Order: sequence, then C-alpha cells, then structure tokens
Amino acid sequence: MRKKTVRILENVTVSDYAAEGRSLARVDGKVCFISGAVPGDVVDVRVVKSKKDWAEGYAVQFHAYSPQRTDPFCAHFGTCGGCKWQMLPYEAQLRYKQQQVEQHLQRIGHLTLPPAEPICGAAETVRYRNKLEFTFSDRAYLDAEAFARQQEAGTPPAPALGFHIPGLFDKVLDIAECHLQEEPSNRIRNTVRAYALAQGLPFYNLRTHEGWLRNLIIRNSTTGGLMVNLCLHHEDKAAREALLDHLLREVPAITTLLYTLNPKRNDSIFDLEPVTYYGEGYIREQLEDFTFKIGPKSFFQTNTRQAEQLYGIVRDFAGLQGTETVYDLYCGTGSIGIFLSRQAARITGVELIGEAVRDARENAAVNKVSNALFFEGDAAEICTPDFFAAQGLPDVVITDPPRAGMHEKLVRQLLEMQAPKVVYVSCNPATQARDLQLLSERYRVSRYRPVDMFPHTHHIENVALLEWNP
Repeated sequence: MRKKTVRILENVTVSDYAAEGRSLARVDGKVCFISGAVPGDVVDVRVVKSKKDWAEGYAVQFHAYSPQRTDPFCAHFGTCGGCKWQMLPYEAQLRYKQQQVEQHLQRIGHLTLPPAEPICGAAETVRYRNKLEFTFSDRAYLDAEAFARQQEAGTPPAPALGFHIPGLFDKVLDIAECHLQEEPSNRIRNTVRAYALAQGLPFYNLRTHEGWLRNLIIRNSTTGGLMVNLCLHHEDKAAREALLDHLLREVPAITTLLYTLNPKRNDSIFDLEPVTYYGEGYIREQLEDFTFKIGPKSFFQTNTRQAEQLYGIVRDFAGLQGTETVYDLYCGTGSIGIFLSRQAARITGVELIGEAVRDARENAAVNKVSNALFFEGDAAEICTPDFFAAQGLPDVVITDPPRAGMHEKLVRQLLEMQAPKVVYVSCNPATQARDLQLLSERYRVSRYRPVDMFPHTHHIENVALLEWNP
C-alpha cells in the first residue's frame, strides 16, 4: 500500500472565522479551512483534504499568535475538546457567532434579511451548565508524549472518569477540574473516582464491554436541587450501596441520588429505568416564576439563565395579545409553551417522546396552566387537516427542532397551515437556513436574533420570526 504524502502549508495567515469552530485562510487562491487556529494567527497547516477550490487542515506549528488571543482558563484545554474557544475573548466569540448566523442565512438560505438584532450573550461564561455526563474507562486517554513515557516506564494504564475525546468513542480523558458546572460537581466526580480506585472497583472497558462503573450524570438547578445518577453495567448490591452511601456522606449537598443498571452496549438511558436511592428522584427548576420538574431522563435547556433569555426573545417575537392559538412543535417538556401560556388563549404542544409529553402535562399542572394541551407524536405526521380541525388553526407556530432541522413534510404542512407568524428556534443555523429557504415560498424573515447558550464553544442558537407573505 502506497504511503500517503503529508502536505504542509507554511506561514499561513489566518484571516477570518469560518464556522463550526474553524477559521479560514486563502492560499494560492484556494480557501483553506483550519482547525485549532483563530483569525490573526500565522501557522503551518497540515492538509487532510484538498479539493479544487478548497482544502481542510489543522494547525501544527504557530509562528505568530493573534493579538485577539487570551490565556485559556482550563488545564484540559486543547485535549478535552469541550470548550474550544477559551483562547478567544468572549466579545470576539460573540462577534464571530453573530457572523456565522448571518452568513448561514445568506449563503445557504439565500434570504432577504432585515438588519440582524444584536446577539444575546451570556452573563455567566463559566459554570453555566446544569447537566454534565462523565464516562468511566479502564484506561485513560494519553497524548503521544505521555503514552511514550508510560510505555517506557512499563506502568499499566490508569482508569479515567471524564469526557470522551472528540471523534474517539473509546478514548476518555480523565478530568481533574471542569469549569462548566457549579460546585460540588467536581467534588462529586473526584469523590466517586477516589473511592472506586481505593476499593478496586472495575471501570468499564468501552471496547470489550466489561467492567462495572459506566457513567456519572450530575444535574443541578437554580433552586438548590442537586441530582446524581450513577450508571452501572450490572447489579452488585453490596458494592453499589457502599459507594452510594460513601458519596452521600462526603457530599451532603446532594438532594436526590439514583442509579441505573445498563447492560447494553451504548450509554443511552432513555430506554432504561433509573432507581431512586435517596431523595425524591427529581429536582425542580425555575424560569421566571414558572416551575419545572426535572427527572433523570428529562430534557431541559442545559443553560438555565440563558434559557430564560431565549424564551423571552421567543415571547417578544411572537407578539401575543392574549387571543391567539399557539402551536408549540417539538415542545419537549413544554417549557416554551408554558412560558408563553399567560399571553395566549390556547397552547397546543406536539412532541415525539412520550415521557417528555408526560412531563409537559405535569409541568402544566404544577404551574396551574389550564390552557395548554400536549400531544404525543411526530409533528410531521400529527399535523393533519383533521388535527387542525379538532384543535383549531394556529395564529402563531413555535418550532424548536433538533439539529437536523424540520422534516420537509412538516415544512410543507406549515405552508399549508398559513399561520400568520412562525417563530423558528434553532440550535443549528445551517439547517435553519435550509428550512427558511423552503418557507420563503410564502414567508419572509422579519426579525432574527442569535442567542449564545454555550460560551467558549462554537455552538449558537438563533431565533427567527417569519411572517406570512401572501
């Protein structure tokens, strides 16, 4: 087999931000997308893909650093992959995120746009997540240098409790301190790891599917709730109770503690039943004066304070007067619909996941929301003429689809529905732009505003208001 030639582009000046955490430069008339660099850096680039008009690569050597750069605050930066933009001041991150949304809407959607409204940045840029999931592995990921030292010393691999290395399902980086969640998140993780090592408890092997300790999920809330769910491969009652009791003694702030037995080959717990070991089995979260029950499998926005900002923008864009029928598509646990319920005559929520629908109904009851109904089903299948006849045609449609965007069938149904307003909430402006281009057949974008839910990452939400344009 012929050895692949390594191609290095030398002294490349990075000129702009592209998207998805990459920057770009122009080399010999060709656009080069570069990972690991920021605008203003001068780097050598290892090319991994080259086409006629563009190439992809990553920075392998820095000759000069951008004046925009700042010092990363996390010891795991550069390896973990979770907060890839720590080297950029937050103001620059916001500027590039706003640019990303505008470019996607223009280049993918080919849309005629109003002036962009200013991006809604986060007041808290660290310890803003209310949920983190850590993975156990019987062998910690090491970079090439550390691996060589281990091999030379002949020491066995050390276990890890941390995050997956991006793109490598079986590689887990052991995390000493993470800045994404408030304490005692680090204390919980480090307590569990230290106890497991001291007791010789077997960490899971992601290739052979052997071992006992699998995942550790920590959720907190602004109301003081702290939930921990320990995922185990199989039952070992004595070892499980000893570990859970130790954790409760060491971290008394925990308000509810659960465990989940997962003998499957994947880490998903949505088809499993977590067991409550201590506490109520759930926590409560609050958005403005609305209360939401959060269980171990509940979907909820992972940045609570920014969720309030996001939902406030949705409410502003909807412009409700109190007489409207509002459809909340992909409604999850009903948080957006409930948040808008006091300004609407009727809320009709549609969600595919049955457990989320049950949570939505319970959340409506807890908040004494009597004008909201939630239906289980695929929005593209359930929104039929018969459904509209029974529930009433919408005056406003709120749609908050997953990253893949809306099914084209649902886009066509929205065009047939002819709701005067559609508020499209997106966690992926690229697929949003695609959908808006299809909807532009009868709708125009009258407002849009990006919202930063995840500081120090390239992820960005966008809210767009579409108005019927007959």
